[in-house]
Amino acid sequence: MYNLTHVSEFHLMGFSDDPDLQLVLFGLFLPMYLITVLGNLLLILAVSSDPHLHTPMYFFLSNLSLADICLTSTTVPKMIVDILTHNRVISYVGCLTQMSLFMGFACMDDMLLTVMAYDRFVAICHPLHYAVTVSAHRCALLLLASVFLSLVDPQLHNSTILLSTCFKHTEIANFFCDPSQLLNLSCSDPLLNSVVTYIVGVMFGFFPLLGIFFSYYKIVSSVLKIPSSEGRYKAFSTCSSHLSAVCLFYGTGIGVYFGSDVSYSSITGMEASLMYTVVTPMLNPFIYSLRNRDISRTLKRILSWRA
Repeated sequence: MYNLTHVSEFHLMGFSDDPDLQLVLFGLFLPMYLITVLGNLLLILAVSSDPHLHTPMYFFLSNLSLADICLTSTTVPKMIVDILTHNRVISYVGCLTQMSLFMGFACMDDMLLTVMAYDRFVAICHPLHYAVTVSAHRCALLLLASVFLSLVDPQLHNSTILLSTCFKHTEIANFFCDPSQLLNLSCSDPLLNSVVTYIVGVMFGFFPLLGIFFSYYKIVSSVLKIPSSEGRYKAFSTCSSHLSAVCLFYGTGIGVYFGSDVSYSSITGMEASLMYTVVTPMLNPFIYSLRNRDISRTLKRILSWRA
């Protein structure tokens, strides 16, 4: 271990150095990226083209799809280029830029999932007040608040890393500039890094997740009061897609972020990072379209019209 006072570039570890495996990884990640972009674009097109889908729930869903496209685009194209060129070097400025964009869009995903839980809570627990409580004006304010918080989150990491005058080494044990890895590489006070990690985790992880738990606690309490089993099933089915997306996103993201401060396995960390940066954005269009008749019907009409 040695300290580097002037760092101009970092080296991303990647998944493998085996030349034969590089072609396999390229053939795996390129289709996954294309499916993610096309699937989310189709979802946005479906919501924007069908007047029946111009509701708060689908408004937030289309913005979630846009955030997913941007989140994946900050990491996967660079990884694909690195596989083709066999060069995993990224400049210091490029690394901080990638980290900032990644944190911003990940936080945007985080906030939108929380807002969507609030939308389901109002729709199920207070259906008569839904149109007033979740009005177009309120939706716009919630979206602006999500964007503002997604701009604040990266600045906390950037300010901490920019304060560091040296780094332990330049190898990042991931396929992109992972914020938790950069904090571990910096020579700044470990206590400061831990404080920043847990402050950001509580602000942008714990509190949103607490809001989601509270919303679903109220939802479950209200649904259980419905006398008919058919009514309970219908109410729960409107939340199943959102719950699946929440479990995928939070389960892997929080585990990697907080686990890096205790013990970090490079392979396990990269696999978990792959889940919430690539797999979850790719699965979201399928989760929301397959379990939603309105979106499925609109997508079938769009695809048949295009054909």
